[in-house]
Amino acid sequence: MTVLWEGSGWEALGARVGRARLPVWDCTAGLVVGDDAALLVDAGSSLAEGARLRGAAERLLEPLGADRRVTHLALTHPHFDHVLGAAAFAGAEVFGAVGIDRVLAYGRGELVADAVRNGLDPAEAAEAADALVRPRHQVSGEWTLDLGGVQVLLANVGPGHTAHDLVVFVPGDPEVVFCGDLVEESGEPQAGPDAILSHWPAALDRLLALGGEDAVYVPGHGAVVDAGFVRAQRDELAAGFGAS
Repeated sequence: MTVLWEGSGWEALGARVGRARLPVWDCTAGLVVGDDAALLVDAGSSLAEGARLRGAAERLLEPLGADRRVTHLALTHPHFDHVLGAAAFAGAEVFGAVGIDRVLAYGRGELVADAVRNGLDPAEAAEAADALVRPRHQVSGEWTLDLGGVQVLLANVGPGHTAHDLVVFVPGDPEVVFCGDLVEESGEPQAGPDAILSHWPAALDRLLALGGEDAVYVPGHGAVVDAGFVRAQRDELAAGFGAS
């Protein structure tokens, strides 16, 4: 299945797993391809970006069958650049950390304001927030998805970057962990008003325990990293925020 990724514009991370680095905010979107289903990790920053992302994913899936589509969507945390494209994935089963539905339901104003502060057109931000699809499946601990030929583990390892941080573990050679913004490579980790600073290092400890020493770790922004990078960022966060 490795040939699936050739010439697609997606970065292959394994035979069944790849990722795209979206423009403007360098946000990662992941794709895990099973025999029967496909999981997308994060949805982009607007309806237009979500639609482009879905189109790119489903063009990649076309050789596997005319009816292949993105069937599952995992949202790593409730920030605009990761969730505002979710409505473009009509029919997909949507997953998030427990409690994310309340943030998306009652935090619409702040979600739009954050998007606009970061440069998204106000009309686009409002349209995407109005249409936002909230997760029907909420993960309080771990949840295994059987995509056919690959079982993906969704794990609620937070709080940390937010109160609702979900990571995605994909077994294989190598094993791959989609970290959301618990890990960032293209800049310093961003700690907004919804970050739980005292718990962030512990969230990274849980993430490292899940992936192990040999996994590929995929930050929410930037290039893929190894366990050593994650551990160093964990230690920097603990020192900088006074956490243990």
